[in-house]
Amino acid sequence: MSTTYYDIMRIKQLIYFLIFIVAAATLQSQDRKYFDAPFGGGGGYTPAWYFPNLESLNKELSVIDIPILTESGFYSSGGAGFIYIGFVDYLRIGGMGFGGSTSEASSKDANGFTKEVRYNLSGGGLTVEYSLPFIRNIAVSLGFLFGGGNIKIDVYNNNGIFSWDDIWNETQNDSTLNINRSLSNSFFIFAPTLNIDIPLNRFISFRIGGGYQITFSDEWKADNDQELKNVPSDLNGNTFFLQSGIFLGFFSY
Repeated sequence: MSTTYYDIMRIKQLIYFLIFIVAAATLQSQDRKYFDAPFGGGGGYTPAWYFPNLESLNKELSVIDIPILTESGFYSSGGAGFIYIGFVDYLRIGGMGFGGSTSEASSKDANGFTKEVRYNLSGGGLTVEYSLPFIRNIAVSLGFLFGGGNIKIDVYNNNGIFSWDDIWNETQNDSTLNINRSLSNSFFIFAPTLNIDIPLNRFISFRIGGGYQITFSDEWKADNDQELKNVPSDLNGNTFFLQSGIFLGFFSY
């Protein structure tokens, strides 16, 4: 698997460890005064909708007769968790991860070949949020996500028929029509967020929210981590996103 995948997994493991340590410390020192502020925490499933700028990519797709990718955003799935740390009223920390994709394919040409492009956006990191103290019974929280992510763009041209021998013969055949290109961009993420958590009861809570993801890195790689130059600067991970979720845990807002 890619280095980016293992980096994200290490970030998630660190986040879970920090949440466990903070939870243990909070429960150890908890007394009744903390219940005047939000208390508890949990984790759950967080579907979202991301709206990256795909204009530069779509410009190239229109040239090679692949339908353009949707510019109305696409679905992503993920998970998130948080805990109120107790010793700082209204402050909670946690983590989240997400991944989503969109794709388009051309019709078969006269030789039976089809072109296809797949765009994938993923990421995750640490979340820090502050629940507004003048709102009770629900949690309206301002905060941010800090972590890392990745864009991956796969481009294919093939007829859907492969054999073991042909794959290896293609490495010696400059005229092969089968094409597979993998382009990727790894980056750091800083994303201001606004989330509203609405408890159904003490153990189940629903979320609606959103934010804007700002990314830092213009370094692109192709295929086996080779440098890719002249990528349009507006093809990046910066994107507005909407989020929802259902959480299980203990929630006292």
